Amino acid sequence: MADNLEATIATLSALQNQDLSIIRLSEPISASNPASTPAKRSSDVSTSAFDNPTPASLEADLSHYKELFSKLRFSYLEQVTKEKFLRAIVGEPPLIVEPQENAELEAQLAEVKGVLKAQKENVAALVVELEARGRELSRRYETISLSTTQLSALPSQIASLTTTLSALRTLQTPLSAHPSLSLPLPATLSLLSTRQSELDALDSQLKSLQHSLPRKVRELERLEGELKPLEVRRAGMVAAAGESRRRKEEGERGGGDDLEVRGRWYRGVETGLRGMLGVEA
Repeated sequence: MADNLEATIATLSALQNQDLSIIRLSEPISASNPASTPAKRSSDVSTSAFDNPTPASLEADLSHYKELFSKLRFSYLEQVTKEKFLRAIVGEPPLIVEPQENAELEAQLAEVKGVLKAQKENVAALVVELEARGRELSRRYETISLSTTQLSALPSQIASLTTTLSALRTLQTPLSAHPSLSLPLPATLSLLSTRQSELDALDSQLKSLQHSLPRKVRELERLEGELKPLEVRRAGMVAAAGESRRRKEEGERGGGDDLEVRGRWYRGVETGLRGMLGVEA
């Protein structure tokens, strides 16, 4: 892996060492006139643009050359027109141009202008395409340069991390007694995923219980409300049973129980009255 990384870095470095400067517009002019130097240039455009071209300098040069070309074309047309006019006057015999010839020339001129306009439009479209492609190539070149810089720093970082890992492994003595603390990274990630799944299941159960908690609380309150009267009755019954048992014990000891005697007397009276009146129980 290290060999492949070094080979890739070497390839990218070799590509970066190549001259990827923008094509200079002045090379054809300089080649045709070796004696001319940028120092003899009469324009006000910076001469450093030939050595270090930038988009701004190239745009300035383009505007400058467009202006010079317009002036040159005007001067050329003026000189050619004067020359033709003078030849027509001093020639033997004089050159006389008929209106029909002028009309034909104007028709030809209109046709040529149409062709020239179409070519200008094609050139403008080509310039726009070249500008877009140039920006895209510049962006890709900057991205590759940044990636190459980052890639060049990887070997030293990998070596540093390897050294740190070795030092940490050396310091980790003795190893932890818990097996899960000594697992490799894949096993640790798998265990972490399992624990996370269990935690999610517990969270969902907790949420379900939290949702059912208000209903359980209301049911508990209802049961408590129903239980309180039963507890009061139970307490009363326990007290009555205790009192009855106490009285019974006192009766067995000979102390008598007025309430029990009175109860028996009332039952006897009731039975006698029912017998006398003929009322069934």
